[in-house]
Amino acid sequence: MKITRSGANPSNPGPEDYFTGTVRIDPLFAAEDPGRASGAQVTFEPGARTAWHTHPAGQTLIVTFGRGRVQRDGGPVEEIRQGDVVWFPAGEKHWHGAEPDTAMSHIAIQESINGSPVTWMEKVSDEDYGG
Repeated sequence: MKITRSGANPSNPGPEDYFTGTVRIDPLFAAEDPGRASGAQVTFEPGARTAWHTHPAGQTLIVTFGRGRVQRDGGPVEEIRQGDVVWFPAGEKHWHGAEPDTAMSHIAIQESINGSPVTWMEKVSDEDYGG
């Protein structure tokens, strides 16, 4: 058994290469052999969002606060809110973030394949973000 105390892992800003706007990442747990899953609480200030990206084994988001937006490549921009659970299948190009006027936090859970949990792509344009 392992207990990780709240606040034991330092918060990090979302890197500018992969996020637009102000984003804070609070690591929750890292993969431990033989497991591959990791998780983080991610907080997006209003208008903030990820770049387009994929996950080799998919990703689950659990919205814990506020309202946000998600979009898969080729699909509509969809609203998400506290209590919603979003799953992106392996390899599905997508992005997620806050609404323009409301912050949003979610827990993101994903697995690493060959040492990597994510492949980052281009930033989401204002046009795509606006839907």
